[in-house]
Amino acid sequence: MHRNRDWPTTAVAYSPFSASVNQSFSAINPLSVVDSLQGAAQTADDELGSSDIGLWATLATQSKNKPLPRATYQDVLDAPENRVAEVVAGALYTNPRPASLHARASTSLGVKLGGPFDHDAGGPGGWWIIDEPELHLGEDILVPDVAGWRRERMPDYPDTAYFTLAPDWVCEVLSPSTRKLDLRLKRPVYAREGVRHLWLVEPLDRTLEAFELRDGQWTLIAAASDNDPVAIPPFDAVTFSLAALWP
Repeated sequence: MHRNRDWPTTAVAYSPFSASVNQSFSAINPLSVVDSLQGAAQTADDELGSSDIGLWATLATQSKNKPLPRATYQDVLDAPENRVAEVVAGALYTNPRPASLHARASTSLGVKLGGPFDHDAGGPGGWWIIDEPELHLGEDILVPDVAGWRRERMPDYPDTAYFTLAPDWVCEVLSPSTRKLDLRLKRPVYAREGVRHLWLVEPLDRTLEAFELRDGQWTLIAAASDNDPVAIPPFDAVTFSLAALWP
């Protein structure tokens, strides 16, 4: 469980890199840094896990005289196609595509909620439920595992490459490689943008925690595990078994 923690909005710097890595980073393609520093970053401090291999903020700290520019959408577009690229607090993060347990939980949740709440299949409808939407929220570019918009807020589904309207609900499926990125960096962005509901799914522990944004703070409102029945706001009109998320 992840409760009663501080959730900083800026990246946490690594301990100093080895001499072979601690060099001037000017004129280096940041995407090449992502690949070349993967091993060094993980052996340094691993403060943000393997998702931190693209951490520009740390590199800028290591090069005080010539700080690297903030990451942009072009860096996301230039990222390898087999990686999920995000920009948080000016830093570029890339991760491999989700592993099997992660993908199973995310897909199954989208099916369980998409039927009754998006396609009106035995439920109230009124939502757009989307897998892995790209969100452009200010300068931050996030890709949650699943997100939902109330149709009263977004009546027409946009024909665009990304969404600029913050969702009403977001679900992040926690993996060892992305856990700290999701919790320490992305979670405060969702709060800042007024996302009302946040679900955290942990496939390894087979748990779900649901939070609601109250006065700018995340408040835990429900928790479930294994095969518990799930009827949690904002989707409490329909009940499904949490076991559907596990293989």
